[in-house]
Amino acid sequence: MITILLLLVAYLLGSIPSGLWIGHYFFHKNLRDFGSGNIGTTNTFRILGKKAGTIVFAMDLLKGTLATVLPLIFGIETISPALFGLFAVLGHTFSIFNHFQGGKAVATAAGMLLGYSPKFILLLVVVFFITFYLTSMVSFASVLSAGVAAILVLVLPAFHLIFTSYDWLFTSIVLFIACFIIVRHRDNITRIRNKTENIFNFGLNITHQKHNI
Repeated sequence: MITILLLLVAYLLGSIPSGLWIGHYFFHKNLRDFGSGNIGTTNTFRILGKKAGTIVFAMDLLKGTLATVLPLIFGIETISPALFGLFAVLGHTFSIFNHFQGGKAVATAAGMLLGYSPKFILLLVVVFFITFYLTSMVSFASVLSAGVAAILVLVLPAFHLIFTSYDWLFTSIVLFIACFIIVRHRDNITRIRNKTENIFNFGLNITHQKHNI
């Protein structure tokens, strides 16, 4: 029973629509009406600025981490912490507080990995920032990092790097979330192919996208 309750708590944690609430209470703006209409970190940066974007990113990250460590806090050892992180990711994407809509799950998924394996997320952060610098696109960096995560979670345990053995539930969850993130970015992928994706004024923009944020 306690496990079910904590999974529900993990979902509710993930459901907290950080960007939506911060935009509403502090800026009197509904993020769903501006930019991409997304309530996640990138659109918050674009519409509300760096400070708000940083706060939203931190909140979305930490709710994934907190959900993942819930079983450790309550001494539950019979189920992988990654499952609790998955519920937070699903909550973030299908928020009960936002008509079962939400962000694209990148920050909360990163938080889940931070709670489960800091070394693994550190490796992915390196991939993300190198890609972001080269392309100037958060979307491209997010999609590539998700793809790399899917590959590494299959490869690393075979060589006892970071993971000493396979945890197939964790592996399945990472594969699912990676595919989920890529699918959630399908519109971005289309714009990237058409060279019309939004970019930040940072990095090299090697794909020559035309829309600056």
